[in-house]
Amino acid sequence: MFGLGKNEKNNSPGSLLASTLHDEKAKSEIILTSIDDGVILIDSDKTIQLFNHGAEHITGWNQKDAVGLEYKSVIKLVDEKNEPYDDDQNPFEKIFKSANPLRDNNANLITSSNKTVAISLSVSPLINQQQQLIGAVGVFRDVTNERQEEKQRAEFISTASHEMRTPVAAIEGYLALAMNDKVATIDTKARDYLEKAHTSTQHLGKLFQDLLTSARAEDGRLQNHPIPIEMGKFLQQLAEDIRFTAEKKGLVVEYLIGAPTGQPIDASGVGVQKLVKPLYYTNADPERIREVIVNLFDNAIKYTESGKITLGLTGDNNVIQIRVQDTGTGIPAEDITHLFEKFYRVDSTTTRTVGGTGLGLFICRKIVELYEGRIWVESKLGNGSTFYINLPRISYDKAQELQAKEAAQNLPTGVTRESTI
Repeated sequence: MFGLGKNEKNNSPGSLLASTLHDEKAKSEIILTSIDDGVILIDSDKTIQLFNHGAEHITGWNQKDAVGLEYKSVIKLVDEKNEPYDDDQNPFEKIFKSANPLRDNNANLITSSNKTVAISLSVSPLINQQQQLIGAVGVFRDVTNERQEEKQRAEFISTASHEMRTPVAAIEGYLALAMNDKVATIDTKARDYLEKAHTSTQHLGKLFQDLLTSARAEDGRLQNHPIPIEMGKFLQQLAEDIRFTAEKKGLVVEYLIGAPTGQPIDASGVGVQKLVKPLYYTNADPERIREVIVNLFDNAIKYTESGKITLGLTGDNNVIQIRVQDTGTGIPAEDITHLFEKFYRVDSTTTRTVGGTGLGLFICRKIVELYEGRIWVESKLGNGSTFYINLPRISYDKAQELQAKEAAQNLPTGVTRESTI
């Protein structure tokens, strides 16, 4: 038997592991083997080149069988109704068109044994040094238990909120009657108590309504009737409707729409009628979009003591961008990433004195995502905040086509479009 002598410590398990970790390929294999998440790599031909053990466990496919196959043979994605994803829904298809990272938290996967598994899926593009898209990496995990628990929580919140709205509305009604001089006679002190109770009841009713709306947004029951909207005209009218609330607080309100040159113009001022404003069409439910804008605008009023609030609109060929900008207190950097989470509120002196449910921005995010949009905020403490909303833009021709379809669907039974011309 040969001894190791002086070199014995260099061949110990710890030394061998340290040596192995310096090998990039070995490190990658160790990571891919040890994680529970499924990892799949496809090339530009959409053929599977890598399939880790986590992917084996979730999909039921053997690694040897999966590698070399077209990915759709293995990664069969369906929606909540068990309908197969089309190419416009499938992140693995969309990634080759946009080359931007994509995430789908609502996907379901059909396994090799035809079992449906709820998954959270992230797909990222692979770009070479020549800035060419050469493939994509998908990372997914089984969220069946989490989604079931979330569904149960949402059902409880929805049922409880719906049941509690009725007695709260009754209490609010009786309090309003008690404060009505034509119905009851009360002294000043009693009126003060009743007004405080009425305000608290209204806040409670708003909380139940927000809980109900958030539950519906999460489980897909939110009422949604998208139609083509010309956002320039829509936002200008909305700005006129909501400016009075801000002016009562002494705040200035302006509405800016991007000109063809990219420079903003004041659409609410005098002398702009001769300017040709771009038409920004999107396909969304106007009541839902109004809900989002009003929520952001109300927040801007709450947290702005002086200055102005700007409602802006601009865009390019693919995207419409709306912004709500204020000169208020701003948001701490550590709170920005959590701002659109359910029940999250910034903990500060200002927020403690301002009422809120912590659900408004969460609902806003859910509504914007309903139309494949994005919402985010840029803010610096003490320098105000700007909330941005990106929505897909549709062309004028597409808007006219959708409007014609909408009109045809709303015709009375037995009446054709031709007979109305």
